[in-house]
Amino acid sequence: MNTKLSAILLTSLGIVSQVPTYACTGITLKSKDGVTVVARTIEWAESVMNNMYVVVPRNQELQSLTPTGMDGVKFKTKYGFVGLAVEQKEFMVEGINEKGLSAGLFYFPNYGKYQPYDAAQKDKCLADFQVVSYVLAGCSTVDEVKEALGKVRVINIDPRSSTVHWRFAEPSGRQIVLEIVDEVMHFYENPLGVLTNSPGIEWHWTNLNNYINLQPGSTPAHPFGPLEMKNLGHGSGLLGLPGDFTPPSRFVRAAFFQLTAAQQSTAEETAVQAFHLLNNFDIPVGTELPWGKAPVDMPSATQFTVVSDTHNRMLYYRTMYNSNIRCINLRNIDFDKVKYHAHALDNLKKQPIETITIR
Repeated sequence: MNTKLSAILLTSLGIVSQVPTYACTGITLKSKDGVTVVARTIEWAESVMNNMYVVVPRNQELQSLTPTGMDGVKFKTKYGFVGLAVEQKEFMVEGINEKGLSAGLFYFPNYGKYQPYDAAQKDKCLADFQVVSYVLAGCSTVDEVKEALGKVRVINIDPRSSTVHWRFAEPSGRQIVLEIVDEVMHFYENPLGVLTNSPGIEWHWTNLNNYINLQPGSTPAHPFGPLEMKNLGHGSGLLGLPGDFTPPSRFVRAAFFQLTAAQQSTAEETAVQAFHLLNNFDIPVGTELPWGKAPVDMPSATQFTVVSDTHNRMLYYRTMYNSNIRCINLRNIDFDKVKYHAHALDNLKKQPIETITIR
């Protein structure tokens, strides 16, 4: 194994084997003009990750990592795509291709189980952190996603690492979730469009029944024996909404905030709305680690938030260092000419502050 490949593999083993403080929250919105917008956060509280956007052209030769090196399944891109990656450009966690297919991975610890790595079948092995790239390279619909993934063996690079589950969405609005449990792929239609982490998606749907009492607005005043019960403030219909950062609680909040959001007229307005909704899931870094262990150089455990417009082929993002929204328009990219490359999400790791001059 050459030096460069060894470095990539060692980096991958480091990032994928440290999962206790990695969280993700995903939502889906639709504008009045029928555009599906998917959005999600990425959390990691241990340290500042090397976060980047990656541009992948058509006809690019790619290959998956395995526990023994860069010797897994080979694939060639049919479609160009752009995504956000962590640590290495190979590890794309969220992206969208020129056909408007969106794909993203979400951590799924303690509940998933992949097939074991089999060196005799390494030419069919696909690392879990490279599923997003594999799908975006060759698929335009969720049905094609199912077919493509049926041809590979999804594996861990490091057996110590967590499993993940995936969300795939097409411009029609159809969305599916993939979970690999006991070495078997399970695809679920996801009309709600919300996804967090463990347990499995069906458990989260069932758990929503525990919050059947939640309603937007305030509860009307009513007698309580000899007393008159009145609201102490707005939002009493939300009493009981869980406020912690566990995946089940984030799922409930995400579902409620998504369903009560006013539908916006355009895709761009909907993308901005998605960022506002996901503000509620920014995780203060100090809450994720023991007392006194929070890194002082991290503004948030939510390292970046990304929104994809599946109709107009737009990818928006902002980071913990810069809350300004940035946009990549895939329709402006010539995927036959652009080079395969990665670029840091932030040129300067500092929040720009505009000074208002008073005259």
